[in-house]
Amino acid sequence: MNLRSVFIIVALLTGDHLMAQTQVLSIAECHRLALEQNKKVKAAQYQVEAAKASLKSVSANAYPSIDGSAMGVYLGKPLAGAFNGAVPEYFGSGTITASQAIYAGGKIRLGKEAAGKGIEIREEQKALTVSEVLLNVESAYWQVVQVNEKIVLANRYKEMLESLQQELQNSYDAGLSYKNDLLRVEVNLNEAKLNIIRANDGLVLAKLNLAQLTGMAGNTAYVVADSITGDFNAKDSIVLVADNRPEIRLLKKSLEAEALQKKILRSEMLPTIGVSASGLAAVGKGVNLSNGNNFMGSYYGIANISIPIFDWGKRAGKIKEQTFKIAAQQQQFEDTRELINIEVQQAYLALNQSVKEIDMSRLSLTQADENLKLANDRFKAGTITGKDVQEAQTIWQQAYSSIIDAKVRYRINEAAYKKAIGELK
Repeated sequence: MNLRSVFIIVALLTGDHLMAQTQVLSIAECHRLALEQNKKVKAAQYQVEAAKASLKSVSANAYPSIDGSAMGVYLGKPLAGAFNGAVPEYFGSGTITASQAIYAGGKIRLGKEAAGKGIEIREEQKALTVSEVLLNVESAYWQVVQVNEKIVLANRYKEMLESLQQELQNSYDAGLSYKNDLLRVEVNLNEAKLNIIRANDGLVLAKLNLAQLTGMAGNTAYVVADSITGDFNAKDSIVLVADNRPEIRLLKKSLEAEALQKKILRSEMLPTIGVSASGLAAVGKGVNLSNGNNFMGSYYGIANISIPIFDWGKRAGKIKEQTFKIAAQQQQFEDTRELINIEVQQAYLALNQSVKEIDMSRLSLTQADENLKLANDRFKAGTITGKDVQEAQTIWQQAYSSIIDAKVRYRINEAAYKKAIGELK
């Protein structure tokens, strides 16, 4: 095997290794990664778990509580042995107390309901976070696609300028054209090369943005699977389903939580009943006052009833305050619902405008293609100058760039419309 064959094999193996390491991401895969790894989504899930832990804590209020304590005492003179030896010199004691709420005006039950509502609120907050993160992922993903397409376009435009430069160079060398035509193309060619560098730098930044959103911060060793090809259809009718939005569900849950809070405040005006039982034991020299033994054990029970009688309207004022809070939140709910319907209208119009923009851009690109073909034919026939061909190339490049932008805007507007109607999950 000669050295050239070895180089070929090594190059092929290296290429296969690099391709194996390059991750290919579809938009669906980016959604999955964001749901699993995005920092904001993870933080929202931790808030849900915290709310669940709070429910367990509140639920424990319905069960008896048991507390224990221990104490050791050593007394010096003159306390030790006082009252004819009735006070021991040293002793130790322990106490165990069990307490149970019998009736608390419904506060325990309402507290559990409020904690359960807290879980629902956190879950809706997470759903809202997810929809916002996924919209950002869609935007970042299609921006990567956009920059990729712009790089392809920039290279094609550079190739056109290089071809025109060569033709003008030949024409100038033959004495058939002036140098200013050649210089003009060379200036534009330098600008085109610089634009390619800028586009590649822009691709790195776009990939870093997408990587951060999908939990792969700092990673650019991937490619996106999609392009600007595909269907770009208009929506025939608008869908006004504000109830599908997590913002609406969140406000509904918040209203329900405020209503529970009002019930809890009312329960403060009801009696509370509780019982407790305690057992105690003490060990020490002559600690039992009844017979002088060194051990004493006893127990006692307590029943407690607390009835609110008069507080100068403090509790009633809190209930009234809560009533106004609920009324204010109801107005916020209605206002948000109306604003969401406007947002849906805007998203619907923006999406359908994108379709029209794509259609017009396609027509412009077709016309620019025809114009460039005619310009090249007339240049070869000698009826126009290189400047005219260069203008036709610039028009073509702008038309091609416009259709890339229009198609990417459609994809982003499509995602925004899905979020507006509550379908981006």
